[in-house]
Amino acid sequence: MFKFLEPNRIFSITSKAPRYVFILFIIVFFIGLFEALILSPEDYKQSHSVRIMYVHVPAAWISIGIFSTITFLSLIGYIFKIKNFFLISKSLAPSGLVFNVIALVTGSIWGKPTWGTWWAWDARITSMLILALFYLMYLISWRIYDNNDKVYKISSIIAIFGIINVPIIKYSVDWWNTLHQPASINIFSKSSIHESMLLPLLIMTAAFALFSLLIFLMKYNTELIKIKNKGLDRL
Repeated sequence: MFKFLEPNRIFSITSKAPRYVFILFIIVFFIGLFEALILSPEDYKQSHSVRIMYVHVPAAWISIGIFSTITFLSLIGYIFKIKNFFLISKSLAPSGLVFNVIALVTGSIWGKPTWGTWWAWDARITSMLILALFYLMYLISWRIYDNNDKVYKISSIIAIFGIINVPIIKYSVDWWNTLHQPASINIFSKSSIHESMLLPLLIMTAAFALFSLLIFLMKYNTELIKIKNKGLDRL
């Protein structure tokens, strides 16, 4: 089993992947832009400002998804002492933070014409800001602690506490009377968003997922190179 965790074996696969992911990202991204900016209709209330949704919503989804993945990998990695899971989590965190910031910035831009203000301490927005702080704490923990066992423990604790905020983000619009609109897309019930808007939204989500994968692979390959330079045979 351990032979599959050898840096040379992993790097031989992951080092080739970014170029293909990048090409695929460019194709999907431009298709998404064409759908979002040209084919998708304007909203009858928000007019063309609704097009910010095609960046804001996928960024928020990706950010939340990455943090959930980090928590899962950290927990399993700590219980079963799988070091590679921590390396994957560490490599995922930068892209998660990037998309979290994108979600906050685009939400602020969207809020100006919609709510009349750049920022409101709305439950959804505030909980997303808290998620960004957990991302920062997670990344800082890897900078502060040199001891691997200690950083594994600290980063796992941060991730576990941070995951408590994820359901708050999801259900904040249902639990509190907020400015943020309720969810338009539901997995287990009919979505209120029209197909003409849903399609570009899903395509842009796929593009952002590919971009996050690209960032992850670049960071992960860098970490693998560091391990190879230290002369380690496996993770």
